[in-house]
Amino acid sequence: MKKILFTLLLVLGISAAADAQVRFLDSSTDAVRKEAIAQDKLVFIDLYATWCGPCKALSPVLEELAAEYGDQIYIYKVDTGEEQELAAVFGIRSVPSLLFIPREGQPQMALGAMPKGALKEHIDRILLSK
Repeated sequence: MKKILFTLLLVLGISAAADAQVRFLDSSTDAVRKEAIAQDKLVFIDLYATWCGPCKALSPVLEELAAEYGDQIYIYKVDTGEEQELAAVFGIRSVPSLLFIPREGQPQMALGAMPKGALKEHIDRILLSK
């Protein structure tokens, strides 16, 4: 499953947000994608919608987590309104949907906004194996 997801990232490409460590997935450029795959980074993807209140509330929390975890993980955001094909591939029916892709094992999906502490627990347990 992880190989399929990374292949999907290869096909669609990734672009980085200007000054943030949270990156936005779209179909425009592949510089960050190549870096993530080359360095075998742990990946956390937030599938969101611009009209979604809980998604908007989650955004600053993701920025904080990106700063706290630094280069241990890559946090990506996918606007499901703009990237409908990607949302369909992931089977997204509600937002926010949070996808954790560890190096080993199966990717795991969580639905709904979570408090920062719960997100850290998921990242530590699923991605960092703590």
